[in-house]
Amino acid sequence: MTTRQIPSSREALPVIGCGTYVGFDQSPDSAGYSQLPGVVDALFAAGGSVIDSSPMYGRAEATTGEILAADDRRRKAFVATKVWTQGRHEGVRQMQESMRLLRTDRIDLIQIHNLVDWKVHLATLRQWKAQGLVRYIGITHYTASAYPQVEAVLRSERLDFLQINYAIDDRRAAQRLLPLAADRGVAVIVNMPFGGGGLLRGLLGRPLPAWASDIGCTSWPQVLLKFVLSHPAVTCTIPGTRRREHMAENAVAGMGLIPELGFWQDKSVAIGG
Repeated sequence: MTTRQIPSSREALPVIGCGTYVGFDQSPDSAGYSQLPGVVDALFAAGGSVIDSSPMYGRAEATTGEILAADDRRRKAFVATKVWTQGRHEGVRQMQESMRLLRTDRIDLIQIHNLVDWKVHLATLRQWKAQGLVRYIGITHYTASAYPQVEAVLRSERLDFLQINYAIDDRRAAQRLLPLAADRGVAVIVNMPFGGGGLLRGLLGRPLPAWASDIGCTSWPQVLLKFVLSHPAVTCTIPGTRRREHMAENAVAGMGLIPELGFWQDKSVAIGG
């Protein structure tokens, strides 16, 4: 799989990861849970490593920790989670609980979710980073109305990562945030790469365009992921799934040719972007 550098460290990060929202919120006795080790193994087999979770995702952190603790999987993973609460004490408590659930004494990336009490948590995260409890720190948001605040934080603070929405039918982050992240040396994780409003569901009933094979795509999810990765500011994208075959299919988008943004000028409108 293609890798891109985290600007603050030059560490290489594979461009396709796995999000755990909904899919990993499974109890150990459920049929859905039994499929998830295969999802993680498919990610690793393709050369991926990024698994993104959050305390707000129900049981996802615990599920992730259990899966990674088995069969020596932890050493292959780049584990990201979030802090999403008010106050320093509650922030520390929540992050310590994330470490317990993820079964680790060091998390690769902790992100301040939706900028909730971000000044307080950023101070704590900087202390944790200095102590070696977290390797990278960042912020996230998914609401376009908050993008001016996200921009202000990116301009005023030194961060390692930004996690933001970006898809062929939602390119608002590309107007200011993605160029700013590149200028500030901030890695970008893209969530919701398949967009909203049923974009992917609508595409699945349509034949692939002939040009899809020119960029190594055999499915609509791969096309949408290739679009996201075409932006040079994007470091990684994290489509979520609970099925091994979908993870393997998604990972292919991170291999071979990733076209430049100009490739999409006469194609994205027909797709729905």
